[in-house]
Amino acid sequence: MRDLTSDTITDAVISTMRDTKDARVAEILGSLVRHLHAFVRDVELTEEEWAQGVDFLTRTGQTCTPTRQEFILLSDVLGVTMLVDALNNRRPANATQNSVLGPFFREDRPQHADAADISEGLPGTPLFFEGRVVNSEGAPVTGAGVDVWHSDAEGHYDVDVPGQVDPAMRALFRTDERGHFSFRSIRPSSYPIPGDGPVGELLTATSRSPMRPAHVHLLIDAPGFQRVTSMLFPSDDPYLDSDPVFGVKESLVESYDTYEAEAGPCRGLTDVPYTLLRHTFVLESLPAQ
Repeated sequence: MRDLTSDTITDAVISTMRDTKDARVAEILGSLVRHLHAFVRDVELTEEEWAQGVDFLTRTGQTCTPTRQEFILLSDVLGVTMLVDALNNRRPANATQNSVLGPFFREDRPQHADAADISEGLPGTPLFFEGRVVNSEGAPVTGAGVDVWHSDAEGHYDVDVPGQVDPAMRALFRTDERGHFSFRSIRPSSYPIPGDGPVGELLTATSRSPMRPAHVHLLIDAPGFQRVTSMLFPSDDPYLDSDPVFGVKESLVESYDTYEAEAGPCRGLTDVPYTLLRHTFVLESLPAQ
């Protein structure tokens, strides 16, 4: 452990973990040290750059609040979130694909009855959502919990809307015997991810767009099935191919159909033009124990 060099320090650090009782912890930490040291050697990191990196991570932690998770955002823009998701959610082509959870999910959301208006009166184009949850054979999944949350017409979630105290544009629903659920809200907009923190600095330094395509988040959980964390994107959004968190999948791009008030399936339910979004979610059964 004395007179260590750039060639010997990696093995020395790993040797200090030889008594780790949890084999998985030992595997993860050993690999972390090896890859981290290899990165430092690869770029020949200077002391000034190391200090800047420490400062960046420190400020990332200091930016986190109960309603903002800057470390998750950092994981998102580096593609780590989607890589972990891809490794842990290998599903058949017909099953609904996962995407990122994002930093705006909240446990303190209300549960609403079918067809409820969850907009809390916020302005925007009315959105009527009709969903169905089925298994891989197409049979309805009854009683599935469906969490929904999305941004407003200006790209703000309820936690960022000035003066908005109660949860809005988010709710928990339960599917009926047909596997059906529905709600009314307002059409979401594309928006920039938070750019006033360290992650924003990273995007600026690399000349990356901060704009996320518009989407509706959904988290679907039902006994006996793999949980799905997903989102649906409008097919006409200009930012589909530059999503800074890499969450867009072709199977999650949908047509957000717009109708005049007196036309379409929801005519008579509003006196202004509206958007109708329909989607069927296919759940994969949990592996047999």
